[in-house]
Formats: sequence, structure tokens, C-alpha cells
Amino acid sequence: MEDISSNKCASVIARILDDKQAKDIVILNISNISVLADYFVICSSDSPVHVKALTEAVREKIKNLFGRIPIGEETDNKNRWNLLDYGDVIVHVLNREERELYALERFWNHALCIEKDVWMENSKEYSEYSQP
Repeated sequence: MEDISSNKCASVIARILDDKQAKDIVILNISNISVLADYFVICSSDSPVHVKALTEAVREKIKNLFGRIPIGEETDNKNRWNLLDYGDVIVHVLNREERELYALERFWNHALCIEKDVWMENSKEYSEYSQP
């Protein structure tokens, strides 16, 4: 298992979510404004089944790739908002309505948003669909 930086981990998680059809993926660098973590990865889904599937995909792929398991995990009974806490990276998988209601990006609007092209480049070797 390879050691991985917070930035790389967040990028790979975003890539996993993208490969699994998550919507509106955002990475926020909160390292300079919070002690909670270095990065939030936030995404949306249109169904509770997909929220659950996205959460499980991240958990399994990060475990298989890097030997990391979440130090904390929160799921609601209806799979409307699931959270995986890797210490340095916290993953929020939300149903679209919850994402709009709780507006995490607006609350953390002083965080640096990592552009999609940056995290895609940073994680390209981990894409399920990359060409050899």
C-alpha cells in the first residue's frame, strides 16, 4: 500500500465518485480555516440507492488502493447524507435536496475550491476508465 497525501487522496476520491456518476463534485481545501480536516469532498446524487453505492465505492476503493479505512462514518437510515471521515479528508455524499438545503459550499465559502481539471489530472492513474 502506498502512502498518499491529503491532496492526492481527495483527488482520487473525487475521481472514484466521478467514475460512479456522482453529480456536482467539489473539493474544498479547508486546511487553513479548520482543524476538522484538510479537504472536504462533496458530491450529489439523485437517489438514496446511489448515495449508498457511492459511499460504498469510495470506502472499498480507498481501502484496496491505499489500505485506508475511515476513522469515522455516518449514514442516515434513508441514505440522504452519508459521510466518510479519513481524518485528513472528509467525504460528503448527499442527496440533491439535502445538498441544496445544507449548502455546505456556502457555509465554507472562504475555502479554496480545487478545480475539476486539477483533481482529474492529479488522479488520472486511478481512473477505472483510463487508457493504457
